[in-house]
Amino acid sequence: MCSIFVTTGKGVSYAEAEKAFYETLSRGPDLSRFGEAGEGFVGFHRLAIMGLNRKGMQPFYDGESFAVCNGELYGFRAVRKQLEEAGFTFESESDCEILLPLYRQYGVGMFATLDAEFACVLFDAERKEYIAARDPIGIRPLYYGYMRDGAIAFASEPKNLVAIVEKVFPFPPGHYYQNGAFVCYCDPTRVSRYETADLDTVCAQIREKLVAGIEKRLDADVPVGFLLSGGLDSSLVCAVAQKLLKKPIRTFAIGMEQDAIDLKYARQAADYIGSDHTAFTMTREEVLSSLETVIKALATFDITTIRAGMGMYLICKKIRSSSDVRVLLTGEISDELFGYKYTDFAPDAQAFQSEAQKRVRELHMYDVLRADRCISVNSLEARVPFGDLDFVRYVMSINPEMKLNRYNMGKYLLRRAFEEGDYLPHSLLYREKAAFSDAVGHSMVDDLKEYAEARYGDDWRRTAEQYAYHCKPFTKESLLYREIFEKYYPGQAQMIVDFWMPNKAWAGCDVNDPSARVLANYGKSGE
Repeated sequence: MCSIFVTTGKGVSYAEAEKAFYETLSRGPDLSRFGEAGEGFVGFHRLAIMGLNRKGMQPFYDGESFAVCNGELYGFRAVRKQLEEAGFTFESESDCEILLPLYRQYGVGMFATLDAEFACVLFDAERKEYIAARDPIGIRPLYYGYMRDGAIAFASEPKNLVAIVEKVFPFPPGHYYQNGAFVCYCDPTRVSRYETADLDTVCAQIREKLVAGIEKRLDADVPVGFLLSGGLDSSLVCAVAQKLLKKPIRTFAIGMEQDAIDLKYARQAADYIGSDHTAFTMTREEVLSSLETVIKALATFDITTIRAGMGMYLICKKIRSSSDVRVLLTGEISDELFGYKYTDFAPDAQAFQSEAQKRVRELHMYDVLRADRCISVNSLEARVPFGDLDFVRYVMSINPEMKLNRYNMGKYLLRRAFEEGDYLPHSLLYREKAAFSDAVGHSMVDDLKEYAEARYGDDWRRTAEQYAYHCKPFTKESLLYREIFEKYYPGQAQMIVDFWMPNKAWAGCDVNDPSARVLANYGKSGE
């Protein structure tokens, strides 16, 4: 995990730009570099994951042209070999050093060829032109805004830009920027035709592609760990990795002291696969004292993202202080692909598909944002196997009729895909879904609600009116989060398109709390 910062002009002073750049030092504490380059400034904070010596430090230069990238470019060694055969030379073992040579060979067409999680900015000195791009899911963060002189600035997080631009915008995933325009080079949710294979074939493809996505994310020059909640998604990632590595992996779980749901299931999963498991607990005091830190790190007011962010932030903080792990694999993105508790209420297959497309396209503002920010603020790197591009494309192409919950069990295709192979016991493979923010302990959300309730009186709606310009708070809890957000990102709420809530247009989903606990089909999810 690293941090990039580029201004395409000098509409701010060197000191202002440098101060903005250092707002994200935690993303790359190993080495920092900042200075004038191109038409403006460039900065890079490095967390060394691949190619650990100083030769892997960015920016990478070719004359006055340069590239900075926060990302992991999978399969880069084979690409580098092809580039070497074409006459290019390399100084480091860093995967990102291939970007400028790729650009020389293929221009902006290179982005569609990358198998990667990345956000990058290149400067073509010959053309005096800046090019920026972001991976198709938006797993690596990138934001932009316009400075006083009209020049565009790019950075890894809003906190880098909020002091030097008027408005901060998320860089659209699957796009590149060139000559003042944003061009879509890949939308993995766009399906030209549905997969027509039978159920067994589809499930075999799901298993094969997910295993491949996990395997490529195990490549690192630093210790790798795994977040294990005991739910289906994280347990599968851990079980597959354990089989691939053939040695005990390091797994981590967290829960509230008094009522953690996940901890016992995480322990069951860890014992079954034989991982080196660590369980942490968190207290009400830790949650409340970390709330402002988490909201500042997340740069969001969204209720779901903040609730889930509390446990993720605290577990990563504890991992960082108690181990040498620097890369964490997580289970995000499965819900958006295969369905969540509320998608059981989808009126038909097309509605399910449309909802999945919307959610995947917006992930960079919600679950993916949470995973990146809670992990990176603790100077760790997140890797998300369910976000593997080939895997996402395939699952989106499965006929949504097959993904509807006609089996009295959500995510049935994913579960069935791993029935063979002794990955997990049946009880865990078919465990009911429980949201992470609930499963760390129902008391955590209750504590947050109680804290907000005590902070505001009966006139809280009048206070909420001042934020009516975008996503007006609708509960005391949402008002609390919005006020903290506005403290650090005043007037920037449009960075988040809406609250992450069930689709209220569907019968059974017109609720005012994002927790699956309020849905009629929650059932035994919390047990």
